[in-house]
Amino acid sequence: MDEQSYEIYTNDPHYPASLTELSDAPPVLYVRGNLEALKRPGLSIVGARGATPYGRAIAEMAARVAAESGIAVISGGARGCDAAAGAEAIEAGGTHIAVLGCGADVVYPKSSRRLLEQTIVSGGALVSLDPWGTPPRRWAFPRRNRVIAALGLALLVTEAGIPSGTFSTAEAALELGRELLAVPGSILSNSSRGSNRLIAEGAVCIADEEALEVAISRIFGVLRPGRLAIQQREDMSEAERHLMTALVASPITIEAIGRLLNLDGQAALILVSSLLSRGLVERLVDGRISASAATLHALSSVGHHTTC
Repeated sequence: MDEQSYEIYTNDPHYPASLTELSDAPPVLYVRGNLEALKRPGLSIVGARGATPYGRAIAEMAARVAAESGIAVISGGARGCDAAAGAEAIEAGGTHIAVLGCGADVVYPKSSRRLLEQTIVSGGALVSLDPWGTPPRRWAFPRRNRVIAALGLALLVTEAGIPSGTFSTAEAALELGRELLAVPGSILSNSSRGSNRLIAEGAVCIADEEALEVAISRIFGVLRPGRLAIQQREDMSEAERHLMTALVASPITIEAIGRLLNLDGQAALILVSSLLSRGLVERLVDGRISASAATLHALSSVGHHTTC
């Protein structure tokens, strides 16, 4: 094997702690590429192998948002939505981790050869539960899907029919307490029946790019660089930036702001008053503090070029 090939056991510091949450955690991982990639927070993105143009576009959009937010993209490296997500993550300068249903040194499917090569070249990793040289076997993929779910802090389903192998990944994510996100599709499309069903059963609905940004902000505690133009122009303090990150995700009370920033009541009021005076936040009728309409507009793909 080449110098970038590793066998990682559960007592190895590079073994992802998140995998130990699995009741059937793999005793060894076979990895090619950058071991440090496994330590990065990641968003698992899965979807149909026989993806429609819509499904591929959604996978690409999600991977781009994640990569530009500094979040690794985890996929199965298969054709369709997985391949679209992985390729876009790399194109956006991000990190791709592919969890394979065969040996980490085996190219499957053949159409993913370039993607797998670029994953390693760009600083990502190929991960397998099976020894080197193991060919793909149908029964190995559900086990692989559980690892995809476990590696990410959240799982996004881009497009899935019924029945679908994607459901085993979603079930594993829910079992592990991961947040499940899904993108809706046409009720007339068989390719979207699965993802629509997941939303009906409680998955977070990702209706557009802004909704995904908000979800990533809430789950990972980061903002997509360059998206908060108002913050950058106003030369905000670190505390104000931290607060705005939280407010973009959800309105919160003054008391919660104090706890979030470790401030007493008076200091929290002074900080909020400063943001109110600059139009960056607003007070809701129930007293909670929310990012203002102008701030949210500046975050959107339509409005982020607007000057204020």
